[in-house]
Amino acid sequence: MNDRAGRRRARRLAIGTAVVLALAGMNGPWLYRFGTEKYHQYQIDKPEYKAANGKWEIVEFPEEYRQNTIHAALLHTGKVLLIAGSGNNQDNFDAKKYDTRIWDPVKGTIKKVPTPNDLFCTGHTQLANGNLLIAGGTKRYEKLKGDVKKAGGLMIVHNENPDKPITLPAGTKFTGKENGKTFVSKDPVLVPRAKKNFDKNTGAFLGNSPGLGRIYVEAQKEGAKYETGTQDNYRVHGLSGADARNTYGIAQKLALDKKDFQGIRDTYEFDPVAEKYIKVDPMNEARWYPTLTTLSDGKILSVSGLDDIGQLVPGKNEIYDPKTKKWTYTEKLRQFPTYPALFTMQNGKVFYSGSNAGYGPDDVGRDPGVWDVDTNKFTKVPGLGDAKLMETSNTVLLPPAQDEKYMVIGGGGVGESKLSSKKTRIVDMKADNPRFVDGPSLEKGTRYPQASILPDDSVLVSGGSEDYRGRGGSNILQARIYDTEKNEFRRVADPLVGRNYHSGSILLPDGRVMFFGSDSLFADEANTKPGEFEQRIEIYTPPYLFGTRQPSLAGGPKTIARGESGTFTSKQAASIKKVRLIRPSASTHVTDVDQRSIALDFQVSGDRIAVTVPKNRNLVQSGWYMMFVTDADGTPSKAQWVKVP
Repeated sequence: MNDRAGRRRARRLAIGTAVVLALAGMNGPWLYRFGTEKYHQYQIDKPEYKAANGKWEIVEFPEEYRQNTIHAALLHTGKVLLIAGSGNNQDNFDAKKYDTRIWDPVKGTIKKVPTPNDLFCTGHTQLANGNLLIAGGTKRYEKLKGDVKKAGGLMIVHNENPDKPITLPAGTKFTGKENGKTFVSKDPVLVPRAKKNFDKNTGAFLGNSPGLGRIYVEAQKEGAKYETGTQDNYRVHGLSGADARNTYGIAQKLALDKKDFQGIRDTYEFDPVAEKYIKVDPMNEARWYPTLTTLSDGKILSVSGLDDIGQLVPGKNEIYDPKTKKWTYTEKLRQFPTYPALFTMQNGKVFYSGSNAGYGPDDVGRDPGVWDVDTNKFTKVPGLGDAKLMETSNTVLLPPAQDEKYMVIGGGGVGESKLSSKKTRIVDMKADNPRFVDGPSLEKGTRYPQASILPDDSVLVSGGSEDYRGRGGSNILQARIYDTEKNEFRRVADPLVGRNYHSGSILLPDGRVMFFGSDSLFADEANTKPGEFEQRIEIYTPPYLFGTRQPSLAGGPKTIARGESGTFTSKQAASIKKVRLIRPSASTHVTDVDQRSIALDFQVSGDRIAVTVPKNRNLVQSGWYMMFVTDADGTPSKAQWVKVP
């Protein structure tokens, strides 16, 4: 019996070996890949690998809850707001299908939220009351050359009357005095009164400066014969008497060229408790791709963006007062490219790193520097490496924020350039004469790198692509952790999903990091197959969560004023080495000017940790924060939410 059983086993083994050899002969590469992938999965699942490199996991929502997430913000409820608007999908825009989701990463629940307008490419920032301010979005999608049927462009309407403004309704006709061609306005426009000018010394009247209004106009009929090639003055139809004499239009070339996106003025506060949008006073300027930055007094600065005629807002920046919920212009003009990276410094001035998301002249507002918003003085900061490759770069205020060091990561050439930078650049804004110096390099030139501050004072840098929007299959499936003390990168586990345009990352209260979005132009290396928006969420669990057990953190006040203290408890209090307040992120287009990690002084007594919040209101802006404690092994606790009034 034993001999027969042995012969049967030998026969089965021989047959199995023959089948494997036959498969290998027919499809050797497949078998090799299968074995390699299984072995790779085995390797990265080992406890020692995860403890050294971390782990990535994909979260795939049920189909009815998926969307093209463009914007994400962590709410003080611990949930994540995911905003798509029309999601860079003109069919959605035409159908007025605008999406928002709220995701609870702890419970795994997801909820649809009614979205009042197309908040695709809006601006956002955390407010002191815990709401998220959201301003701007999309009025019209771009039209590429060839799709434009009617010649059109910018008309500057002049009002020479110093006594009153004038409003021209949508549908107003403008006829060129030289070319005789007629164009029609798409929207109403309010043209302010002319300004009377006087000599400052003598008081003598010097004449009037006309009030100016900007409006998009297009030809009445389709075809190239209605284009214009040069500047002309335009008579405004429907006016008579003094209005007809004082009001006229001036336009440069009105053509069938590409027409850029147009912005909206709409502004909302999103209430995390009620989980709904609340409409507030609209901005004075329509904006698409604006940056919102919290200033020293808690008011919000709105900068740049494309306006309601698809032109870069001409330096007309404005400020939102959360108390009155009204917008007012700044006194002076200053122009930046869209989505400029602007950070309020500890002295109350605003640091501009040079990072931006694109639109705007390549020679206007691109130099990094310090901006005094009140006086409009701008002091350039020299030394920036790869200064011509700053579009789609990322800027992060390195932890702890008290050090006031900034890192600029990667970037690319203006527009759809193939050029990208491997550089990181670091500047110490506390130095007597701040100057950028090169930090550790990335392995590849990288557009759209995501960067998230971690509770242990390191920074996770991941993803991006070598070429514009991942062209040529250039997504970079790499991640690194930057050590702020050693000034060096350490390669960690590779992400599973490529991330480029329209992507971002958010630190979660449990110390993990979520990644969202990606909008590749093409899906193949040959650039022949159109790309699809990446709807999957990916979570990175850093190495510090695979080592020792997380220290506990409990109790304590929900509110601590600047300069005041609060006491929390931890069973591991004796081993705590750092306490950090981290402002929750609001991320889009590689722009997250909200995130910052503030070091807190603390004292330990038994299982009690008494923490003190710094006094500087520019360092610790009013609002909700995640408070983490980190032990001697670098393992952070789960966060406690603390409000600074």
